[in-house]
Amino acid sequence: MQRGRTAVMGVVNATPDSFHAASRTAVASEAIERGRRLFEEGATVVDVGGESTRPGATPVDEAEELARVLPVIEALADQGRISIDTVKPGVARAAVAAGATLLNDVGGALGPLAAELGVGWVAMHHRGIPAQAAPAPLGPTLFDEVRRRVLDAARAAGDLGVAELYVDPGIGFGKGAGDNLALLSRLDELCDAAHAEGIAVLVGASRKRFLGSLPHGGALDADDRFEGSLAVATYAMACGVDVVRVHDVAATAQAAALVADGEAA
Repeated sequence: MQRGRTAVMGVVNATPDSFHAASRTAVASEAIERGRRLFEEGATVVDVGGESTRPGATPVDEAEELARVLPVIEALADQGRISIDTVKPGVARAAVAAGATLLNDVGGALGPLAAELGVGWVAMHHRGIPAQAAPAPLGPTLFDEVRRRVLDAARAAGDLGVAELYVDPGIGFGKGAGDNLALLSRLDELCDAAHAEGIAVLVGASRKRFLGSLPHGGALDADDRFEGSLAVATYAMACGVDVVRVHDVAATAQAAALVADGEAA
């Protein structure tokens, strides 16, 4: 894992029900076209998912999830790096066979499989999959819990042989607005702790609910959270995050270049 410009992970939701309507691509051809466009806009990796994890989402069986993601991965694998966003071992295994090289595991349990398959792994902190709609605040112990859980998971996977490790604090997954902001306020500490052990940090806050509930005159729908998303992504870059997972790749890639240029000056 080389430090430097923050990598941008673009989102392809091969689903009909993901929370941000503009990212939904229920038809494979649309998902493939979106993935190609994200690479053109500057994505280092494209994250393909076939099951929504938004609050209240309906679970998808393995066969349906495979039918959604495999044609997309197969078509995009020669365009650039692909990650698979899944909690199912069977989907992860098939996705790697189709060309994915990174398991973006919001469930945090696929480390042993990543070791077996010889691919990278993202360990994310969560409080329920799908995310809880109205979680109880975790309070002052939140950061310590998140840091301990994700780093312990990454260390265990490293002991099994996973060479490329990421931790993700799980912004929005069972956490209220106050908890998300508290985590972001100490993001530099998480980066320092992870980097000291050779572990990278990934953050995905793009267009999430808490960005629409901050005090700016009223709630915002996902379609109107671009500015907040870009601000958080840029802040994360300044904190030392290695990868930001976003819906809006072009603007975020520009921000990443500016941050990198500023740090090099």
